[in-house]
Amino acid sequence: MLDIAEELNRWVEQGRDFAVATVVAVGGSAPRQPGAALAVDSEGTAIGSVSGGCVEGAVYELCRQALEDGETVRERFGYSDDDAFAVGLTCGGIIDILITPVPVGSPAREVFAAALAAASRGEAAAVARIAEGPAELLGRAVLVRGEGGHEGGFGGHPELDRTIAAEARAMLDAGRTGVLEIGADGRLCGEPLKVLVESSVPPPRMIVFGAIDFASALVRIGKFLGYHVTLCDARPVFATKNRFPEADEIVVEWPHRYLRAQSSAGAVDGRTVLCVLTHDAKFDVPLLELALRLPVAYIGAMGSRRTHEDRNKRLRDVGVSELELARLRSPIGLDLGARSPEETALSIAAEIVANRRGGSGTALTGAHIPIHPDTSKRVIGRIGSVA
Repeated sequence: MLDIAEELNRWVEQGRDFAVATVVAVGGSAPRQPGAALAVDSEGTAIGSVSGGCVEGAVYELCRQALEDGETVRERFGYSDDDAFAVGLTCGGIIDILITPVPVGSPAREVFAAALAAASRGEAAAVARIAEGPAELLGRAVLVRGEGGHEGGFGGHPELDRTIAAEARAMLDAGRTGVLEIGADGRLCGEPLKVLVESSVPPPRMIVFGAIDFASALVRIGKFLGYHVTLCDARPVFATKNRFPEADEIVVEWPHRYLRAQSSAGAVDGRTVLCVLTHDAKFDVPLLELALRLPVAYIGAMGSRRTHEDRNKRLRDVGVSELELARLRSPIGLDLGARSPEETALSIAAEIVANRRGGSGTALTGAHIPIHPDTSKRVIGRIGSVA
């Protein structure tokens, strides 16, 4: 739902009644992951997607029905071998959809409205909903804000509210959307629950060091992937808005000084990617000496294999350990046979995505590996413990 927050927030501000269908579980080669949503208002206007087109028509009708009867329902869609024209996923996967009416005055309206407003402003927020459990809990929600506290609840179950809020906060801190399970031994509401937690966080950062032509292409693809992109170079004649019009920020500063200031300010985190394209020892070594000791998601450095070996020697000489060096992706990128700046940027982006999503980087043709591995589930054995 939060993936279409801006549009839905406008509907809330306009006082529209709407129903939202959200992917809450997937199996096999499903096209969309938990949190993907389609919403339909009382006039029949639709926004978003839950399947890339496979079952949109059927989900649209379920939303219209939910607006009429006010019932929250959960439906499963999958491919039918007996009837290839049945409503289903031709890719062979399975998706479970939670359809929730959100008319003005509904129990979850205020919580949804606050979550959508926060997400549309780019603020950190997570909304947790019961995806499977007692009918009276379906459609209710808890909102957790980035600055602390939670709002909403599940109607007379304060311990459940606190447990889910705490787990939602942990997922928000990690920037994760997914499903957590509260085990039967918790005896919450008398039966096991599955809870969808949707997190909305500010875009992750990509910091590109080195104002070269390869950096220009990487800035563009970084924006395409949804990063907040900063270009940093100590040379003002090269680090200009004219050369990097798509960068969110252009910083003229020695790279290691800028990174140290950003780290001290708490402006880099576990989602930040650092791409070092300077391949000049006077910039690279002090920068990487610092970067390899920061808890960031990815550190890559450009250069030939000879440059890489020389750089590693210089880093060892200033005290960088072998364990720290093992974090460095160098030469940067995957082997795509890239030559042009654009192709090289694609190879770097591919490595960043593989690192972020746990991909192998191998060709899918002939590979016996899942195309869409399921990494969305957490299991709570009892209140406050994770199994």
